[in-house]
Amino acid sequence: MKFLDEAKVYIRSGDGGAGAVSFRREKFVEFGGPDGGDGGRGGDVWVEAVNGLNTLIDYRFQQHYKAGTGIHGMGRNRTGANGSSVTLKVPVGTQIFEEDNETLIVDLTKEGQRFRLAAGGNGGFGNAYFKSSTNQAPDWANPGLPGQEKTIWLRLKLIADAGLVGLPNAGKSTFLATVTRARPKIANYPFTTLHPNLGVATIDGREFVLADIPGLIDGAHEGVGLGDRFLGHVERTRVLLHLVSAQEENVGQAYKTVKHELEAYGGGLEDKPEIVALSQIDVLEESEVKKKAKELQKACGKKPLLISAAAHMGMTEALRALRDVIVESADETALPDRSKQVSEDDEENEV
Repeated sequence: MKFLDEAKVYIRSGDGGAGAVSFRREKFVEFGGPDGGDGGRGGDVWVEAVNGLNTLIDYRFQQHYKAGTGIHGMGRNRTGANGSSVTLKVPVGTQIFEEDNETLIVDLTKEGQRFRLAAGGNGGFGNAYFKSSTNQAPDWANPGLPGQEKTIWLRLKLIADAGLVGLPNAGKSTFLATVTRARPKIANYPFTTLHPNLGVATIDGREFVLADIPGLIDGAHEGVGLGDRFLGHVERTRVLLHLVSAQEENVGQAYKTVKHELEAYGGGLEDKPEIVALSQIDVLEESEVKKKAKELQKACGKKPLLISAAAHMGMTEALRALRDVIVESADETALPDRSKQVSEDDEENEV
């Protein structure tokens, strides 16, 4: 399945049905009267986050979605049927923007979350609705209200617990393939990864989701290389694993290059917990690895992990480090707001 994380879609809700103008004409009924029914309501346009999707590719082939029109009212006080609604099914993590691609309408972060993007028009009243003691035979009815139409943007930001960042050929895809069942393309040339990949890693009985994005190079925030358009897929992560290849001549500069691009992008990535690892250490002598590790530590201010996904060196330690940060972050978000609870208790005591 091809990966697509942005799509432009036109939507239109249904028009309401018109009310009917009708009068009773029955044998042996001396006085008839108005009996025109109301029109049906137009269908709505909804969006729903569903499980099992991780791309917006369906919206590449269909960009127009229109809900059904309400049926007109009929005689004998018969109300028209409502128009059929339309639901856009999107992956969890999809954001909906207005046509300017900047104004956020809704962010769907949970499975089953629904939002009405366009409400259908109300049906018009039939002439029976306008009957009164002073106007017993109204001969008019309301038309149905028109539906809403707009153009929206769908933008997907994958839901993952941890994200892999680094320069091209830093070993991100190899790391993902080693610790998960994902099978990203791996080759010895830059930008092998052209779109994000997801995988589920397991360590000590605990599972978490890893996201691998294409490599960043100097000037990515200005569109150099593949740019920074895929960084949105690690915005929702709890921790970043920053891989720096031991084959880099200047590992400190390699770290600073990616760090600068994260800061230039924004989105809170510069403030996320970060674990730094010197990867691909199996290709160097032990003395050279120690030298590169000291250089990297000086650049990042912390002792880096030493790993090699190809040789399965240091992988357990890396996964446990990621797990610890994820668990700690999850515990913090799950903690109740004690200050609010205390204020509510105080109010009860005052009463």
